[in-house]
Amino acid sequence: MANLLVTGGAGFIGGNFVHYWNAHHPDTRVIVLDALTYAGNRSTIAGAPNAELVEGDIRDTALVETLLRNHDIATIVHFAAESHVDRSISGPDAFIETNILGTNSLLKAARSVWLSNGRRAHRFHHISTDEVFGSLGPRDPAFSETTPYAPNSPYSASKAASDHLVRAYHHTYGLEVTTSNCSNNYGPYQYPEKLIPLFLLNALHGRALPIYGDGMNVRDWLHVEDHCRGIEACLLHGLPGETYNIGGGAELPNMEVIDAICREVDRAFAEVDGLAARYPDAPAAQGKPTSSLKTFVTDRAGHDRRYAIDETKARAELSYAPLNSFDEGLRQTLRWYLDNERWWQPLLA
Repeated sequence: MANLLVTGGAGFIGGNFVHYWNAHHPDTRVIVLDALTYAGNRSTIAGAPNAELVEGDIRDTALVETLLRNHDIATIVHFAAESHVDRSISGPDAFIETNILGTNSLLKAARSVWLSNGRRAHRFHHISTDEVFGSLGPRDPAFSETTPYAPNSPYSASKAASDHLVRAYHHTYGLEVTTSNCSNNYGPYQYPEKLIPLFLLNALHGRALPIYGDGMNVRDWLHVEDHCRGIEACLLHGLPGETYNIGGGAELPNMEVIDAICREVDRAFAEVDGLAARYPDAPAAQGKPTSSLKTFVTDRAGHDRRYAIDETKARAELSYAPLNSFDEGLRQTLRWYLDNERWWQPLLA
């Protein structure tokens, strides 16, 4: 595999991918392009071997072209995106700018460098989401690669548009692309605005656990390491022009996830010496159940009821399968946040 350009590589999934790729492909150089917005963090990839961080915007087409040429890069792994649904509802413009215009800028740069002066072997891999498919009913079959797009939020609409651009550059210009649509990720280095890290940190500090609606919205949960493994499979074995669904095999209602978080926090306070002294405001530090913090709030506008991933194609063509069970993955995630307060504490400020 040639040198990689990883966009958004100082973010949650991108940062985990940088560490995963370095561990499994130590002879490959990784150039990380990240604008270091609120969700980008230098410390996420600090110390990652063979990785160089370039602070810059994916909308800067000239910068991307320079990086591709100067570092002899023939593979782009495109994570950079605005991704929080709540933020897209209150401020959709940033999602249009980054997710649509930014993706187009990357595609233009790749076409210019890789196709304009004689074709060279290359790959543009685009990370998308299951949210582009809309919402499922309780008995509907899971999303497959042929499910029609029906995005319901500014975030998912912007990701759907970027998916279409990637497909168009393949069919119009011959750019060798692959796309993967993933389910809800969780794991280390996740910015604490998403459900699992938000609820973990709220529980430690005795803050309310805000549950949208009735708490029965269903998601498929994917440990970020399994997602990285799926992206690796797409890069090594995926066919140009194809899309692959990457899921975690853990379709759960939000309430069940929240109850699992509460149980794991209670377990940690019972098992880890000194935890009550570190977090005295946690109910568990006072002998009370973490579940006492659960609070129901008004449902989010346009809140999709259910997502589910059919990963049959990825299993058959890429030999992909998730390895982390949700229970064990959640336990590992909690322990990571307990062990890495220096990473997340500045973000709370």
